[in-house]
Amino acid sequence: MKRIGVFVCWCGSNIAGTLDIDRVVESVKRFPGVVHAEDYKYLCSDPGQNIVQKAIEDHNLDAVVISACTPSLHENTFRKTVELAGINAYQCEIANIREQCSWVHEDGDTATDKAIKIIRSIVEKVKLNESLEPITAPLTKRALVIGAGISGVQAALDIADAGYEVILVEKDPSIGGHMAQLSETFPTLDCSQCILTPKMVEVNRHPKIKLMTYSEVLEISGFLGNFEVKILKKPRYVDETLCNGCNDCAEVCPVVVPNEFERGLSSRHAIYVPFPQAVPAVYTIDADSCLGLFPLACEKCKQVCEVEAINYDMEPEIIEEKVGAVVVATGFDVYPIENLKEYGNGRTPDIIDGLHFERLLSASGPTLGEVRRPSDGKVPKEVVFVQCAGSRDTERGKPYCSKICCMYTAKHAMLYKHKVPDGQAYIFYIDVRAGGKGYEEFYQRGMEEDGTMYLRGKVSKIFQDGDKVVVWGSDTLTGKRIEIAADLVVLAAPMVPTEGSDDLARRLKIQTDINGFMSEIHPKLRPVESITAGFYLAGAGQAPKDIPEAVAQAGGAASKVLALFSSDVVHHDPMIVGVEEDLCSGCGVCVGVCPFGARELDTERKKVKVVEVLCEGCGACGVACPTGAAQQRNLTDDQLESMVGATLTENLDGEEES
Repeated sequence: MKRIGVFVCWCGSNIAGTLDIDRVVESVKRFPGVVHAEDYKYLCSDPGQNIVQKAIEDHNLDAVVISACTPSLHENTFRKTVELAGINAYQCEIANIREQCSWVHEDGDTATDKAIKIIRSIVEKVKLNESLEPITAPLTKRALVIGAGISGVQAALDIADAGYEVILVEKDPSIGGHMAQLSETFPTLDCSQCILTPKMVEVNRHPKIKLMTYSEVLEISGFLGNFEVKILKKPRYVDETLCNGCNDCAEVCPVVVPNEFERGLSSRHAIYVPFPQAVPAVYTIDADSCLGLFPLACEKCKQVCEVEAINYDMEPEIIEEKVGAVVVATGFDVYPIENLKEYGNGRTPDIIDGLHFERLLSASGPTLGEVRRPSDGKVPKEVVFVQCAGSRDTERGKPYCSKICCMYTAKHAMLYKHKVPDGQAYIFYIDVRAGGKGYEEFYQRGMEEDGTMYLRGKVSKIFQDGDKVVVWGSDTLTGKRIEIAADLVVLAAPMVPTEGSDDLARRLKIQTDINGFMSEIHPKLRPVESITAGFYLAGAGQAPKDIPEAVAQAGGAASKVLALFSSDVVHHDPMIVGVEEDLCSGCGVCVGVCPFGARELDTERKKVKVVEVLCEGCGACGVACPTGAAQQRNLTDDQLESMVGATLTENLDGEEES
């Protein structure tokens, strides 16, 4: 029989404030197989780990149960601790007596009884634990970055600068994301293009980066360190290697459509470059807008192209690549103001969102930096900015705070006053959230220097009245209703996950939260790692972020990739679901339910075999197996029965019942 040691953590008052620690320890000491039990205030501390290691040596322990908080926090910590003392890491188990016990009970006696049962169940489990060793596999030291906004660009550069190859995939014709649409950035008012363009050019010229624009990731199979990727390269109908960006093709194109980069405030042709600083600076034919490619209906662009870059015969291409890690930086979109019925349904041209206003402010925008009303081109003398226009709204919008709206609205008002000194800016707000470095000072500067009027209250309705846009709201500080006949209204609409990211997340098996943002393993301790091993998150695809935070998270994701690439092999958790061949009937049910493709049917032997490095131990096969042949290592049916039996006993003193 194993010699088991049990260690009970106080976790300050988190556990000890509810449980009777002395009674827990005294009961545990009498459990069959337990040769040592003691408690300490903070077992995860260095002295606490030293206590565990010393007890292993003094009492010749060969299994350990740590009674503390959730395994997701400190399981790896204590497994490394026992390894240093000579015990196999998988002979260490965590009994969660905090989240599942002390935190959910007010009655101390009830919580103490429950804690004793939880610990006893884990003691029974560890008695049957196998000593396991990590599974190893070769490692492909090449990374894939999905999305080439500022976070994707930064992650790609960080990995490539460390000497590893990167495939950077962007679904649009150019990299840059929404940052390329911004005029200036808060709180320094740096020109957005001035700080972004050098990075875009560096990506395009970096010898370690393979840039694939106008492309989408279709599928990723394989496992950590050994992923196989299928990428759809959409046809531009323009040869990237020949196009010199002369613009002759666009000048003769007869088709004019709204320019999405300019948020519809100007137009473009069916053959176009998204914006002047686009990377790559290559034209693309928009097949949906072109007069016709199948069959050809125009050909004017091809006729004037001296370098013969136009190729109508281009076909979609599937490119397959092998990578060892994936950074997902899919970015964000702006919540459609068409969904905000009380704010005009998006039908009033002079009610626009923040990105529209950025393009009006930009020197490279449709008005060359002059603030003009979309409806008639006049300079607006009164502009109303509405914060939380769909954010923090559980009924008609999004329940979360978009984090950047307070600051970019302050920036918008400040820049508007610089452009129109005799204009008046009003800002309706619920409260102001200025949490970044220099943000509070920037906000105060906007209020004090520029004469912007902040009105604390919600806007109830916005509607067109002649050539004015009427805003109905309230000032909760004065208790008065407010009506403003404005020339222009700018809505600070929420950030939402970019279009198509939910479908991509499903294909990549990445978990998303209730709002569609991609979920990390732990918001504090593992904020850039997804629940699927080898996939790392960066930027606003994970949650609303400003530029500094997106760049910092991109660096964090890149550092995780580099840490992975520092080894020549990848280590995989050995707690996989194996096959008891004596019980396996070869029915193949488990093969069909495995979401990771880790199980294969040997048709000759009529037995299922497991590709261990692919198995994530999810247990779906174990549930489906009709014979009980699918058994998870260190969580077998025998162990589960023992654990359940331990929790059902009425004897809390630890002694075996007759």
